[in-house]
Amino acid sequence: QVQLVESGGGLVQPGGSLRLSCVASGKIFNINDMAWHRQAPGKQRELVAIITRTGGTTYADSVKGRFTISRDNAKNTVSLQMNSLKPEDTAMYYCNADARPSLFSNIGHYWGQGTQVTVSS
Repeated sequence: QVQLVESGGGLVQPGGSLRLSCVASGKIFNINDMAWHRQAPGKQRELVAIITRTGGTTYADSVKGRFTISRDNAKNTVSLQMNSLKPEDTAMYYCNADARPSLFSNIGHYWGQGTQVTVSS
């Protein structure tokens, strides 16, 4: 089974920075898209950023120019560099990956347990 574990969340002041990391482990043939989502209490979960296997990226309008998603295919990791953080960025951040355990397996959709990001003065 593929497992995802996030780290790097915490409390930061407005304008500060955090770097979130997510590592995938288990039986993995390859990982296709990897993404970060976030969800604040009482709100719908939203896509923050997505990165393809070959490095193509897409960002939510609310984070463009402030967040950068990256990945290391050799280490099966994805990161999210968050700069110029705002109070509205406060949420639980979840790592997501589309992965195949083997060449002949159906693709699976996997989620981490989440890491809390709180932006407050």
